Amino acid sequence: MNSSKSPGLAGFGILKNTTCHTEKKISVFFSIIFMTVGILSNSLAIAILMKAYQRFRQKSKASFLLLASGLVITDLFGHLINGAIAVFVYASDKDWIRFNQSNILCSVFGICMVFFGLCPLFLGSVMAVERCIGVTKPIFHSTKMTSKHVKMMLTMVCLFAVLIALLPILRFRAYQIQASRTWCFYKTEHVEDWEDRFYLLLFSCLGFLALAISLLCNAVTGITLLRVKFKSQQRQGRSHHFEMIIQLLAIMCVSCICWSPFLVTMARIGINESRSMDTCETILFALRMATWNQILDPWVYILLRKAVLKNLYKITRGCCGMHIVNLHMWELSSIKNSLKVAAISESPVSSKQINLQPLSSMGQ
Repeated sequence: MNSSKSPGLAGFGILKNTTCHTEKKISVFFSIIFMTVGILSNSLAIAILMKAYQRFRQKSKASFLLLASGLVITDLFGHLINGAIAVFVYASDKDWIRFNQSNILCSVFGICMVFFGLCPLFLGSVMAVERCIGVTKPIFHSTKMTSKHVKMMLTMVCLFAVLIALLPILRFRAYQIQASRTWCFYKTEHVEDWEDRFYLLLFSCLGFLALAISLLCNAVTGITLLRVKFKSQQRQGRSHHFEMIIQLLAIMCVSCICWSPFLVTMARIGINESRSMDTCETILFALRMATWNQILDPWVYILLRKAVLKNLYKITRGCCGMHIVNLHMWELSSIKNSLKVAAISESPVSSKQINLQPLSSMGQ
């Protein structure tokens, strides 16, 4: 019988001889600390984002704030569910045979690990695409990217992540208890079946694709903002664009640093026939690096806000004694001014007419 297709026995084969050991007291302590810090950080970020969303409900920033709120809420539930299961496993002395006879807990743990791993990466790429459209096509964004459409995109992203997480269950492939006996995921021990390789490579490819889309869209957005800045003399209507692109760049950097080790490790296991180069400690370290992503994400919105950035600018300018950027670029304006700047930069005829209006009024 193929153990990967037997739900009741799927996860227990690895428990017979495991070489990866973790200190129970230290692991429980750090799991509780990480879960508590993650919940508090994400709760604070949700409060900040929802307050900002109420202020900018009818402006171009509303769609970005809605997506960002979805990302932080996903991270919050990831800490609540995955953290609670991990603490329970540690508190139960990792005795899976006693509390996981039907493999239900391991399946739920594995589904949550995949869903709460891929969903934030997908949402980060969707946010980058949304901001790229908002900067390069502001009129289309203001007329087509409504709150209803953004909520539909959020729902589709979540459903797609759920589908990927349920794929092994639908194919009667149970999630496996890993060598450390502290978490469940796709099969990473003695991977010989093509389907087991497929799940590992699918997870890694989707993660890398989301990071690549974020990188590409953020690069296009940043270049477009710089071009408009140098072409147009007006500085109104772009402060919220700069604030959001800084937050997106920070999210992308955090995701790349935290998730790359885990994605590379899973891809290497899926490609290679043996896991000789990837020990249990290596996988566990990569998993903990990925966990930090859900802790650092909310601090991007807590720290990289306009008010905080202005204070940091003042401190930096006071220390360096140099005039780096003009504070007027941080003045918020309505969507009307944002569209006006975009129209001026794209239509030289319109800009000439606007420049001639004051002269004609003086002549009259």
